[in-house]
Amino acid sequence: MSDRTQSTSPRRIFLDKQSPEAFRALVQVSEAVWATASDAGLDRITVELINIRVSQLNGCAYCLDLHTRAALRIGESPQRLGVLSAWRDTGLFSPSERAALALAEATTDAANTTAQASAYEDARQALSADQISAATWVAVTINAFNRVSIMSKHPVPPRHEKQERSARADV
Repeated sequence: MSDRTQSTSPRRIFLDKQSPEAFRALVQVSEAVWATASDAGLDRITVELINIRVSQLNGCAYCLDLHTRAALRIGESPQRLGVLSAWRDTGLFSPSERAALALAEATTDAANTTAQASAYEDARQALSADQISAATWVAVTINAFNRVSIMSKHPVPPRHEKQERSARADV
């Protein structure tokens, strides 16, 4: 077994470690997408909500852990994170967040052209063209990271509440 393989599962490799050049390119895309989102006026909370919702749909535990912690660090509420999978059934999300979440879901389920048309129409009412593009790019990028983590079986390390409070205090 190569030193680049995952030690806990001999049949899986960490794709990011096995092909670091490709992973670095994906990270560079992510950095460009963050800049695009910022330039478009898409706030960090909305970006993290997209990351989390897409990761929920894809079942990516590693990215869910990473982006939930990031959202909490930047001030997202535990209540909204707790109901994110049912965002349509609450009044807790703004029209622009709802539009971005619908776009993210439509991007993730690319075969559902009806959902795409509806999401795009709603987005045109709540977001600028630059924000629509940025939200879609965020969804495309997190979908790619989800696939890397899912196929690599990246582990989610256990954390303790005390560590989490300390990490939030550092921000």
